[in-house]
Amino acid sequence: MPKYLREYRWADMRQMLQNNRAKQRSSAVRLNGKRCVITGCTSGVGWEAARQLAAHGAQLTMVNRNRAKSEQVCETLRARYGIECTYHLANFEDLSQVLEAADQITRTYARIDLLINNVGMHSTKLTRTSAGLETVFCVNHLAPFALTWKLLDTLRRSAPARILQVNSQGHRFGGLDVRDLHWERRHYTGLRGYGASKTAQLLTVWEFNDRLQGTGVTINAMHPGAVRSNIGDNNGPLYRWYKEKVLTRSLADPAISGQAIHYLVAAPELEAVSGRYFNLTHLEKPAPHALDRKVGRRVWEESLRLAGLA
Repeated sequence: MPKYLREYRWADMRQMLQNNRAKQRSSAVRLNGKRCVITGCTSGVGWEAARQLAAHGAQLTMVNRNRAKSEQVCETLRARYGIECTYHLANFEDLSQVLEAADQITRTYARIDLLINNVGMHSTKLTRTSAGLETVFCVNHLAPFALTWKLLDTLRRSAPARILQVNSQGHRFGGLDVRDLHWERRHYTGLRGYGASKTAQLLTVWEFNDRLQGTGVTINAMHPGAVRSNIGDNNGPLYRWYKEKVLTRSLADPAISGQAIHYLVAAPELEAVSGRYFNLTHLEKPAPHALDRKVGRRVWEESLRLAGLA
């Protein structure tokens, strides 16, 4: 049996399975006048989240890597919902671009009410960024970590404010080794690389939460459901065939993710809830390895160092 299964208690596994089948909560709360910064929203979960937020009156500031798609999304949301929609460009494989986008946002907007980190990727093969970082770890963890860190002061001044990290049940695959974050001494697999990045993100959620106590800013993480998206389309033809012919047929419409994200950032009953993990809209206990605070502190320090924020 894999290690990531051996470490569970049956009660936790049962709760996860129940949450997968449970009816999801929703909210009709309007977000008129609220400034929401959201990443990776030109398709899939991000697009559905942006659409839900716009439908409830939020002012959107997107961070995407594709200018043409960003223009199209903004035009659609403005026309359909009459909201303000702007965007900044950043490739999340390049931390300098992410930091520059954060600086642009803080110079442009006096307040941020909501921050939703949605960008994510999955790679079946080991690749590295131009800076030598393992790509999935950089995109899924380091870039959102750096963006969140850079926007913290504005979020604090805007309190009450909420941060939501779109995480994944993929964190349960494990793979994180603080001594080898970039897979220089281990055999890389796509599932464990993805699991490592999502585990690191969860571990730093607890660290952010500690530092935000008493500020009026909350931070939570969520699994967006097993839904159709473009994640993994960067991989080879065999993987894309498997995804199209096998995986996609069992996946749900990403609209459920957008509805869940709106609930988590808008519902009044969650205003003071922080440092928690949700399976869509239901509270859930993460994998034991994602609750190791000693490892989390090491990941926090390494993340600051690697992002040039130490």
